[in-house]
Amino acid sequence: MSKQLPPSVSPETFALHGGYDPARSEGAVKPPLFATSTFAANTSAELAGWFGQAYGLDGKPPRAPDGLIYSRLVNPDLQIFEERWSVYEGAEQSALCASGMAAIVTTLLTLCRPGDTVMYSTPVYGGTDFFMEHTLPEFGIRTQSFPATATSEEVAEMIAELARHDQKVKVVYLESPANPTLSLADVEGIAQVVREMGATRPMIVVDNTVLGPVFYRPLALGADIVVHSATKSIGGHSDLIAGIVCGTGEMIANVKVTRTIFGTMSDPHTAWLLLRSLETYKLRVEAAAKKTEKIIAFLRVHPAVEEVFFPDTCGGAQSDCARSQCSGHGSLLSFTVHGGREEAYRVLDHLKVVRLAVSLGSTESLAEHPRTHTHSDIAPADLDRFGITEGMIRLSVGVEDADDVITDLAQALDELL
Repeated sequence: MSKQLPPSVSPETFALHGGYDPARSEGAVKPPLFATSTFAANTSAELAGWFGQAYGLDGKPPRAPDGLIYSRLVNPDLQIFEERWSVYEGAEQSALCASGMAAIVTTLLTLCRPGDTVMYSTPVYGGTDFFMEHTLPEFGIRTQSFPATATSEEVAEMIAELARHDQKVKVVYLESPANPTLSLADVEGIAQVVREMGATRPMIVVDNTVLGPVFYRPLALGADIVVHSATKSIGGHSDLIAGIVCGTGEMIANVKVTRTIFGTMSDPHTAWLLLRSLETYKLRVEAAAKKTEKIIAFLRVHPAVEEVFFPDTCGGAQSDCARSQCSGHGSLLSFTVHGGREEAYRVLDHLKVVRLAVSLGSTESLAEHPRTHTHSDIAPADLDRFGITEGMIRLSVGVEDADDVITDLAQALDELL
């Protein structure tokens, strides 16, 4: 017998039960893997009607059809995950994409046209930086960077200055906290000044990969769209690649049209794995965050460590932003060692528990050298400007015993003494 969830359940409960009726799948408690490329209709007219809905051929905006057609358009595993994730993020709709970069590219190419300008905060993930600096201009879309720590008034003035030079800012793109400096953007303040610009205002897109909705909810702060690399803490087991776009129903419907035509949707097996991961998402990220606090306390007093980068550690406006806009600080941090690349490499190469790898948000702790690994395609002068130094190490804390990770870091850092 089909049973409906009470409307007041929390996101973590909805992540276990929402969007799925076991009665429609032979009573299976977990959603099955719908490993199929296409779906059968009962009649030709029924199938034609579904295509009309999917492509807007019936005089209405494109939308999810009443029936399943083809997995490039929609698949039950994607549908269930998108519905569950929307509840977590506080969004009307979500779109699951093939990777974090697929989510970013699909979103920006949905919103922007030749002649538009994208303003984006820096630093950002290396792939995002390359897309902004090199790829979008090839499509006739201009880009303009600004520091992630810029005030809302400074961002508003930049938009006005670009307008005086006949540049229409279509999107303000924020990666917050920034990777790998962990600088927070004032999403709420920027959203407020941008919305005061009226109907022609830019859209605000926020990359929420680092903290996620357990600790940070940009839509509630005024953002229009949130993107994630679901490869990271959402997937959380280093065994999949995916991305998510979240926002209003109208916006995500447009993103899904682009996703269908570009073919940037995720596959059923990845969506099925994400459904597994989502059940423990809050437990994992909260556990890792708690362990991170203990590890940071160790790093701050080790004589080989020069500086630790973590939300709410800089004081002033950054601390104010962290306290007012975030409910936690996550499990990603960076720190610099005395010396430079040689010293950072020596530490990384002596780690035994922490893996030398370039992802974050997984169950295992991971470390890397941003300047020559994840951000190596950024110009050295820009890396200097962003504060991504030769001595910086990025550490993503997993769910191992915190004392084991501290012991491992200690023996590696002691190599510098």
